[in-house]
Formats: sequence, structure tokens, C-alpha cells
Amino acid sequence: MGHEWLFSLIPLAIGTVFLCFGVYGLRRARALRRTGVSAEARIVRHEARRDDEGATFHHPVAAWTARDGRACEYPSRFGRGRVGNGFGVGAHVMVRYDPAAPHRFAIEGWDVKTVDLLFTVLGAVFTVGTVLVLLVRLLTL
Repeated sequence: MGHEWLFSLIPLAIGTVFLCFGVYGLRRARALRRTGVSAEARIVRHEARRDDEGATFHHPVAAWTARDGRACEYPSRFGRGRVGNGFGVGAHVMVRYDPAAPHRFAIEGWDVKTVDLLFTVLGAVFTVGTVLVLLVRLLTL
């Protein structure tokens, strides 16, 4: 087997990164469901971020008062190409946040676990597929 097996490290690395990102997001969502606290929040603005291709993603910034009286104002970790109904500036939304670290929060209806699930599945397919190909290659030498 020559050096061509090194090219297999590319999908393996991509799969591992996707898998880690997805599992992290799913664990975070589960922790928020278990120990998080709900609060009524208001969308105070949107942070617009551009990606490398020039597409703009809008991240709503939610503001609420935590149970201990702290004022919290954080952008969602998920951005969308356009702002849907119910998430415009001034909209009242429900958030679920970690009382120990309020920057870990989710806006109900905006932050969905579908993205994390997709990353987990794609990461698992890339990682397992690449490992299987490498094993078959090693066994058939």
C-alpha cells in the first residue's frame, strides 16, 4: 500500500469534526432540557454574519432576566438566511438557559436539534465509512 491511504485521512478528519460538533450540540440540548430554566425573553436585535461565500445569516439576540436577577443578552448560536415570523426585533419568545452559565441557552422554535442531528449522522457515516475502507484495504494487502 503506497501513500494513497493518506488521502483517506481527509474524510476521516471531516467525519470526526462533524461527529464531535453534532454530539456536543445534542448533549448540550439534552442538558438544557434536563436542568435548564425557562424564561420569557425578547428579541432585541439580530447579528448578521457573512460566510465565505457571501451569504448572510441572522442570529437573533435574546434578552431576559435570569432567576437570580442578572440581565442576560446573548445571540443564538444558530443563524438563518432570513428571519421568520415570530422572531423579529421586539418579538417575545421563550428561552431555556443554564442557570450556572446563561450564555448556554436555546430559543424555543429557533434553535432546533435537527442541525446537530444532521452533523452527528454525517460525521458517523464519514468516520465509520472511512475506517471500514481502511480496514478492508489493510486486510486485502
